Amino acid sequence: MCELPPRPGFAAKWHPLIFAAMPDVRLALLVGGYAQKHYLVGRRRSTLTETVRSWREFLPDYLPLVRPSPLNFRWQARNPWFVDELVPDLRTVVASALA
Repeated sequence: MCELPPRPGFAAKWHPLIFAAMPDVRLALLVGGYAQKHYLVGRRRSTLTETVRSWREFLPDYLPLVRPSPLNFRWQARNPWFVDELVPDLRTVVASALA
């Protein structure tokens, strides 16, 4: 399973309309490299792992994440900070954004 690239122009055309319809959005979860590349222009790190590991730097507007997949267990094994540190913060930040 791989992350397919978005259709050209999709984000530029539709995201402003979607966000205009949801003016109270307080947090965007940037799931995967394409989302991070689009929204963290000039701010993301050289790898997806480094960007996700720096998640605190992008709050309160964005929280970069890896794509959920049953195949990323190796990545999670190499990056225990994800479950130990980021997931608890994710729960707190999402709960706060929804409050």
